[in-house]
Amino acid sequence: MTSASYIFLAGASRGVGREIAQYLTAQQLKVKALLRTTVASEIETMGIEVVQGDALNLGDVERAMLTDKAIHTVISTIGGLPSDVERPDYPGNRNLIDVAIKAGVQKFILVSSIGAGNSVVAASPQVLEVLGKVLAEKDKAEQHLIASGLTYTIIRPGGLKSEPATGNGVLTEDPHIIGSINRADVAQLVGRCLNSQRANNKILSAVDRNMLFGQREFAEFTLE
Repeated sequence: MTSASYIFLAGASRGVGREIAQYLTAQQLKVKALLRTTVASEIETMGIEVVQGDALNLGDVERAMLTDKAIHTVISTIGGLPSDVERPDYPGNRNLIDVAIKAGVQKFILVSSIGAGNSVVAASPQVLEVLGKVLAEKDKAEQHLIASGLTYTIIRPGGLKSEPATGNGVLTEDPHIIGSINRADVAQLVGRCLNSQRANNKILSAVDRNMLFGQREFAEFTLE
């Protein structure tokens, strides 16, 4: 990261995206956020530059990203709910990825979900019944990013909780691992991936080592 370049954050209005926004600004990093909601003032008070727009609108994404200000890394946490008519998980991320290529972005960090791609083996039948369509869209976004030629890190959190960070969040390449993790801990892991060469072109599951479902042994992925 250089002092002149930005981190472009999509999904900062809620959940993991909001936690990432707080983490990045605490690190004194320059952040630009794409927001479609009316919470812009709350994000701006963190010192983040806000661009109003919708990731589902390619023109909005181009207007936000294709400027004279270099974007070093794009971080996307955008995702939909099973009840959404149009979920942004794939089309929104596809727009972000395609424009990131045009913008000469150095790295793209995509926050996906355990249950997408080969980690489907970790998800219970009940989860797949409820979230199957969402996970399929997330998988398409992951595949589009992998095929894009961009340097990427895909982070798949387990079940998300809105509690303070425990500091026990871990990453693993093992797709069989499932558990919970606090959103603030996911944000810390995403932040640490920014400058980690080891995380480049990796797909990593994220869980809290004290909130695993089952006792399966696994190798933790180190970022240094």
